[in-house]
Amino acid sequence: MNWINKMLVANAAALALWAMSAQAATNDEIAARLKPVGEVCVSGQECKGVAAVAASASGGGMSPDDVIAKHCNACHGAGVLGAPKIGDAAAWKTRADEQGGLDGLLAKAISGINAMPPKGTCATCSDDDLRGAVKKMSGL
Repeated sequence: MNWINKMLVANAAALALWAMSAQAATNDEIAARLKPVGEVCVSGQECKGVAAVAASASGGGMSPDDVIAKHCNACHGAGVLGAPKIGDAAAWKTRADEQGGLDGLLAKAISGINAMPPKGTCATCSDDDLRGAVKKMSGL
């Protein structure tokens, strides 16, 4: 057997061993690799499991100060793109009057408004977390 044949046989043997090991995966291992990494939620519809993820990610609820510091202050601290500034009671009152009070402001915070995405940047915040942050920022 010449050296070219030996090289071809060695490569074929290595390829065969690799193919056998690739097929040795169990159905459970294959299912685990193919498992979805997330879930798509549609606005206005209940999304299963989101409450549990939000509670575990935020430790069961965030204080208004934590929500503001981590998620709201970047825009509402400086009034970016017309966002009402934290503590500017007149600007918040005007918006509250237009939107239907604190509940209206909360609805816009949840669904998003203008350049603000839904829930601001806090996808894991509960409605109660957002309500506390809006109350604290607005003074309402």
